[in-house]
Amino acid sequence: MNAQTAKKTTKAKTPVKKVVVPVDVNRRREWRFELPLTAAVEGKLPQGGIFKETAKLENISSGGAYFCLDSGVIVGSKIKLVIELPKELTEGKKVKLQVGGMTIRLEKPNTKRKKQGVAVRFSKDFEFIPGAK
Repeated sequence: MNAQTAKKTTKAKTPVKKVVVPVDVNRRREWRFELPLTAAVEGKLPQGGIFKETAKLENISSGGAYFCLDSGVIVGSKIKLVIELPKELTEGKKVKLQVGGMTIRLEKPNTKRKKQGVAVRFSKDFEFIPGAK
């Protein structure tokens, strides 16, 4: 082997492009479940009046829920939910879950839905109501 044949052939390096993949970071403390459960919601309005409204939960976790209301609550409003539990979870019996909470986030209505999005953090007190009508 002479010096000319011993030379290494070098290939031109192609620059490596970094691909940035967006990663959804879940900062929530609990898993959320998309369960369209019906709930009776009641609480106080900012002007002092009391409201009662039926809502369909969009999601729920052990610590809170998200749903839409017409009532116009504000962040910090104390509310009570009475949630109808599916009979599949209660061995065919009528059972409701009563839980209190506080609104922690609001979303403005958009053109698709005319109601206000409401995120609620549950308080620690809850009660199962057996045989609820």
